[in-house]
Amino acid sequence: MVTGRRTLVLGGTRSGKSRYAEDLLPADAPVRYVATARRREDDAEWSARIDAHRARRPEGWTTVEDPDLPRLVRAGGDPLLVDDMATWLTGLLDDAGAWESAQVPPGVGAEVAELVDAVAACPGRIVLVSAEVGLGVVPPTRAGRLFRDELGAANAALAAVCDEVLLLVAGLPLRLK
Repeated sequence: MVTGRRTLVLGGTRSGKSRYAEDLLPADAPVRYVATARRREDDAEWSARIDAHRARRPEGWTTVEDPDLPRLVRAGGDPLLVDDMATWLTGLLDDAGAWESAQVPPGVGAEVAELVDAVAACPGRIVLVSAEVGLGVVPPTRAGRLFRDELGAANAALAAVCDEVLLLVAGLPLRLK
């Protein structure tokens, strides 16, 4: 039973992390579902994944697609579910031109720090979903290593301010905190 105000749900691909996080919040009450994935018109399979996530949300939930995640978290209100941190961070890295840069642009770290501060001060219930990327092999590309390192650091910072942290493995939750 999850009882904290701030919960981070981690997991690998197809681990069940999103569904588990959704089940932590009441289906019959208002929830703001922050969908961080950006739709790409040239990728029908990605759009189908986004549509499948949207279709399984309860009718009373409101979907929010706003990249200013720190602002949304600070606003409080209804319980908030953020799915997921990996696609949010990808958008930040895209917008900052980090893939082509020799160093991670400082704005990326500042935005992540702002989000962590907002989560720490969040006045209401929040559930964050993120990919756990630190269990695999070292990526062969600079972009892969950059993403893994930045998401790992963001996950660790978020875990530090969350009341509860769970890791989903093969659909089973392991309580880390």
